[in-house]
Amino acid sequence: MSTPRLALVTCADLPDLDDEDAPLIPALAERGVTAEAVVWDDPAVDWSRYDLTVIRSAWDFSTRRQEFVAWAGSVPRLVNPPNVVRWNSDKHYLQALEDHGLPVVQTTWLEPERQFDKRALHNRFPAREDFVIKPAISSGTLDAGRYTATDADSRRYAIEHAKRLLDEGRSVMVQRYLPEVDSHGEIALVFFHGTYSHATRKAAMLTTEDVEAERPRAEVMEPYHATPEEIAAGQQTLAFARARIPGRSISSRPLAYARVDLVPTHGKPVLMELELIEPSLFVSLGRGALDRFADSLVAELRMGPDSNNIDLA
Repeated sequence: MSTPRLALVTCADLPDLDDEDAPLIPALAERGVTAEAVVWDDPAVDWSRYDLTVIRSAWDFSTRRQEFVAWAGSVPRLVNPPNVVRWNSDKHYLQALEDHGLPVVQTTWLEPERQFDKRALHNRFPAREDFVIKPAISSGTLDAGRYTATDADSRRYAIEHAKRLLDEGRSVMVQRYLPEVDSHGEIALVFFHGTYSHATRKAAMLTTEDVEAERPRAEVMEPYHATPEEIAAGQQTLAFARARIPGRSISSRPLAYARVDLVPTHGKPVLMELELIEPSLFVSLGRGALDRFADSLVAELRMGPDSNNIDLA
């Protein structure tokens, strides 16, 4: 029996993977799997050589989403699968989850075809509280900015920020800034095949002194002991998504990996983002997390394709 081969997908800027993902290679070797880092847009790669292809640090996808989604649809045995990539790579998925009753951070959507002028943008921003502007297709804090509604200069910068993104043909999100992000931090819950693994807490990254970020800001993470309510909220989010991603259903196999980002607001967890493509999983901050991740990929190899997961292009 030949040794299984596994591709860990990265980008040209990180040809040897992110530091959090590089230890997967020896961990998988201990389990009899040959894994290697592979750049997703390298034309010389023959993806059919691999028994499983796992997206990890392909962090340039947001600036080339159409190309990345097309690539995902061409790869045999992709994890997480192409229909998940297509759905989760555009943050409009938050609207779909909110429409079905999931607690989601309050968001106003601005679409480029509406051709908003500056006055119309002004009228769509909150009147009193801090708010965040970012594109619906983005990675990390890239092109995101935090603004103060009651400060005239800050509001003017926000209008200019939104107008630039809209003029580029990009959908814009205007989100209420939750003060609990500053006082408590953002919680990232990591799941492998639907089972809770570990959690981390991220310190606030956006300040009102910033305008917009031209590159992602570095995340400051620490281990976190998630509450039962937070874990249950993460599981509920994954169940909602499994039932509503086109081509998936409640009977589909849970995804090999997922990250649910929450903020506790008035004692209730509110969803900030659901990361199903290439999230940092912070395995170095969870005891035994690297082993659990490696085991989930070995299990994915053994289980074969999920017949209840259909790619609807």
